[in-house]
Amino acid sequence: MKNMFLLFSHTLTEEQVKDAKENFGIKEFIYLPKELQKMWSNVPIEEYSYNYEKPFINFLENNATEEDLVLIEGEYGITFKIVNWCLNNNLKAVYSCTKREFRSNCLSDGKIQNVHFFKHIRFKVYEF
Repeated sequence: MKNMFLLFSHTLTEEQVKDAKENFGIKEFIYLPKELQKMWSNVPIEEYSYNYEKPFINFLENNATEEDLVLIEGEYGITFKIVNWCLNNNLKAVYSCTKREFRSNCLSDGKIQNVHFFKHIRFKVYEF
């Protein structure tokens, strides 16, 4: 059975689920355990320790197989480290490509409200 491990800070959209199932044959979506999810969503802005990525690597080593996909999106430094590890360990790492729409509204009190909309288009595979 082909799984998609989710290393990102959101919940998958219906479009993302459909894309993963139809184009990659994904049967199950596996979110990080709560403690790891908290770490992934709150990567320290100050310099973090060299081994900050180790719990995520341990999780993938213990649970993912070569047929699985790993969706990786987040803070650039940790994303780079995990993608690099996946590519060097025969795991297929992917990211979501989105179309962005922007709207700016002038409010009655004179403030400007900027709104961004993101729509999933497709997953792309990270490659060397």
